[in-house]
Amino acid sequence: MIYAILKTLHVLAIVVWVGGMVFAHFFLRPALSSLEAPLRIRLMHEVLGRFFKAVLVASLITLASGVWMLGRTAKQVVQSGGRFDMPLSWTLMAVLGVAMVAIFFHIRFALYKKLSRAVAASEWAAGGAALGQIRQWVLVNLALGVAVIVVTLMRWSA
Repeated sequence: MIYAILKTLHVLAIVVWVGGMVFAHFFLRPALSSLEAPLRIRLMHEVLGRFFKAVLVASLITLASGVWMLGRTAKQVVQSGGRFDMPLSWTLMAVLGVAMVAIFFHIRFALYKKLSRAVAASEWAAGGAALGQIRQWVLVNLALGVAVIVVTLMRWSA
């Protein structure tokens, strides 16, 4: 039962994270392009601040539940006398997931801080540059997130 609960939390956290990146990158950002820089940058700052709080929780849930599920499966296999060889798809999922969390931490704790400083100082060119960097890294994370989903659904093995 706990495995099913953690797997559900794991998937829901990924839905929030990847779905939020799709929304922000392909729908919100283009819709705001007609706004003047100060308004657009302030609005994106506020939206991203809220989104990044959710992603921080989602990324920690994803990591914790993933580690727990891997450990639980490995423990059961070993206790039953078998040898645990992690499937290739699980290895790829774990490596890409850790990379995504590292990229998110860079976005949140380095690039978003630049954006926050620019907004506080009304330095719109610097804010636009920070948003551009955030957008690039979000696109990288989105590509990794889609790769994780594809790998998971294809169930590739060694």
